[in-house]
Amino acid sequence: MPIALRLCSARMSRTSIELRHLRCFLAVAEEGNLTRAAARLHLTQPAVSRTLASLEKQLGARLVDRSTHHLALTPEGRAFRDRAAAAVAAFDAAVDPGRLRHRPLRLGHAWSAFGPYTTPLLRRWQRDHPETPLELLRIDDRTAGLLRGEVDAALLRGPVEIPGLVTEQLLTEDRVAALPADSPLAARPELTLTELATETAVLNAVSGTTTLDLWPPDARPRTTLTVANTDDWLSAIAAGRGIGVSSVSTAALHPHPGVTYRPLPDAPPLPVLLAWRATSRHPATEALAELAREIARGE
Repeated sequence: MPIALRLCSARMSRTSIELRHLRCFLAVAEEGNLTRAAARLHLTQPAVSRTLASLEKQLGARLVDRSTHHLALTPEGRAFRDRAAAAVAAFDAAVDPGRLRHRPLRLGHAWSAFGPYTTPLLRRWQRDHPETPLELLRIDDRTAGLLRGEVDAALLRGPVEIPGLVTEQLLTEDRVAALPADSPLAARPELTLTELATETAVLNAVSGTTTLDLWPPDARPRTTLTVANTDDWLSAIAAGRGIGVSSVSTAALHPHPGVTYRPLPDAPPLPVLLAWRATSRHPATEALAELAREIARGE
């Protein structure tokens, strides 16, 4: 009997969506191509098309735009993707025999993890909780995979106000400017946001926390360069394409021969948070939060 996820609404009370519908949709969303999705699922392309059409019919919404040569998710499809991924991840974790015996605690981060406290956290967890492996996963996403169900908890930076997430601030980090090593600004001991306003700002639009709102309204960079992850951010700055703003943990954990970091004392500090989903908390989440608090306090 297929395992179904029933949609709880009066209009759809007699409708069921099976796990195969979700896996099919996620394959299409990730591959961006029906042929590759079919090969990944070991199905024919017509079977994938029928399954996707059935899912859209049952949801009453178009999830994939087929009007172009390259498939693209509709706004409804993008919103449904995270929920579908979380549902599939939860199912896979629930039926994994290995996880039933020793379910690891998956801790996500988009960059810099817990800063200089990362190694102490991992070592003390291994010492105090050997029965629960702690897996540290870098995922280039604003919630480090938390909303998609790829991790159980996440270390995040900057304010996070997303329904369904519980957050706890562990500490704050000072901000730094990241400059091309040969920039004249790199010779200064420290900088201000206004002194950076004449440069192109390199912004990580996927997982970063810096936006133009960080600068005063009358002294903001006029040009920006958007990248998708920390590696591309560093490469762009090292190549002289612009400057960036991040936290002191980035300077410590992401050194680069072509990038110089300088303090930005007039920029507000960046909060470091531990976050988890309110409805599906791992049994060891509270223990992780307590240990993180102790380490942040220097205990």
